[in-house]
Amino acid sequence: MADVDYLERGDGPTVVFLHGIGADSESFAFQLEAFATAGYHAVSWDMPGYGRSAPLVPMTFTGLAGRLRQFLEELNVPAVHVVGHSIGGMIVQQLARTAQDKLLTMVLAQTSPAFGSKDGEFQRKFVTERLQPLQQGQSMADIATEVLPSLVGVDPDRKGVELAQKCMSRVPNDSYVAAVKCLVEFEGRDHLPFIAVPTLVLAGENDSNAPVSMMKKMAQKIPGAEFTVIPGAGHLAPMGHPDKFNHAVLDFLARHAYKSDINQA
Repeated sequence: MADVDYLERGDGPTVVFLHGIGADSESFAFQLEAFATAGYHAVSWDMPGYGRSAPLVPMTFTGLAGRLRQFLEELNVPAVHVVGHSIGGMIVQQLARTAQDKLLTMVLAQTSPAFGSKDGEFQRKFVTERLQPLQQGQSMADIATEVLPSLVGVDPDRKGVELAQKCMSRVPNDSYVAAVKCLVEFEGRDHLPFIAVPTLVLAGENDSNAPVSMMKKMAQKIPGAEFTVIPGAGHLAPMGHPDKFNHAVLDFLARHAYKSDINQA
């Protein structure tokens, strides 16, 4: 089992994709092909404990960011573009605290600068609700069937919905439990004003997990950040609305292409 397993396509400036808690490296299948065609080296990791990547025990954001930094060093490029979706966006925010020199740009897609309420009540309720189905004997495939309709948005891509079902169904139970418990511990609001790399904050119009209003406020706290809303998209925009997602990110990267000059293998 590798420390970090991953998929890759194409040659050019490296773009690293970080998935959410109910996905894996294949969840960015639409992005890998599109970005490779556009002239990028597209890389999608399996978060620790997912796919064939070794688990991280305990799973913490400090540990996840450390594993990401190690992975970026193993890619043997000075710096990369990173697209972090959901918890993946939190991981790259954590990395930016200590290693912004590894980042050319950041795309914070349908994520958050913090999780829950100050008194912790929201977090406790979230963990209970997310883990109760497993405790009652349901499988991850059962959970995927139940929750995906609320996550894929309006008129989603049919193949994307099938991909989302496939990816979520095979998430290991233990890894999902660890990720849910880790997710609610994130707190990164204090660091937003210190993010100094070009950043795109990308929201989904119909995303109730990372609402547009919250993400807009997040973007306003990051110096120079751009803010874009994907029409019709739910929380799983990379799969549910891949063409719109790809267009938004590729357009952003194209306008910061000069940053890629140092990132040639």
